[in-house]
Amino acid sequence: MKAIAVIPARLASTRLPRKMLREIAGQTLIGRVYNAVRSSPLLDDVIVATDSDEIQQVCQQHGWHARLTSSAHRSGTERVHEVATSIPADVYINVQGDEPLARPEHITVLLEVMKDPKVQVGTLKTPASAQDISNPNAVKVVTDSAGMALYFSRATIPYDRDGTGPRYFKHLGFYAYRKTALDRFCALPESGLERSERLEQLRFLENGIPIRVGETPYDTVGVDTEEDLQRVEQILRAG
Repeated sequence: MKAIAVIPARLASTRLPRKMLREIAGQTLIGRVYNAVRSSPLLDDVIVATDSDEIQQVCQQHGWHARLTSSAHRSGTERVHEVATSIPADVYINVQGDEPLARPEHITVLLEVMKDPKVQVGTLKTPASAQDISNPNAVKVVTDSAGMALYFSRATIPYDRDGTGPRYFKHLGFYAYRKTALDRFCALPESGLERSERLEQLRFLENGIPIRVGETPYDTVGVDTEEDLQRVEQILRAG
């Protein structure tokens, strides 16, 4: 199974300006993500997909494979799709460029999920910490007994009506796709649930494209704000 990881990386982030090139514990954010993903022995290639000449130059200086992609893309998935149109693979892994706690183990679980040829889209979940259960910035996911996603939400799901203490799972921003699933996603309009929750994976579910969810014990912290950056820096320095 030929697998390629693509790391979408925009420079024009709004909540944390130029975050891809901000340093965390002595490395740029994009460099930390690239090196973590590159450490997986299961990948044929790792590509940074960016619309920024500056990010591309930084990648070239360090010997990281990078491609300039269209500035018209509205999401990281569209950026992955552009790469997929020119580089053939069996599976495309999407690792968000703001996931500095990515590990090769995340890639391993994703590729295990994709060993089933019927699976078109895969992603990851991890047990939610107490602080994330009610946090709308930590996306929750519920799955059926076969590990297929039923729904993703910023709300606390499932709702614990009778105080039975259900297990809560946090969704992690790692995806695996077949090319056909990427083609269909990019041909579909933004869905109503996607627009409401601001979660693009809901476009798959709302259009009948199932998502298989693998479980990992390794949580991550996506960097969207200055506070997130400081939190990750503390975790890395403590580790």
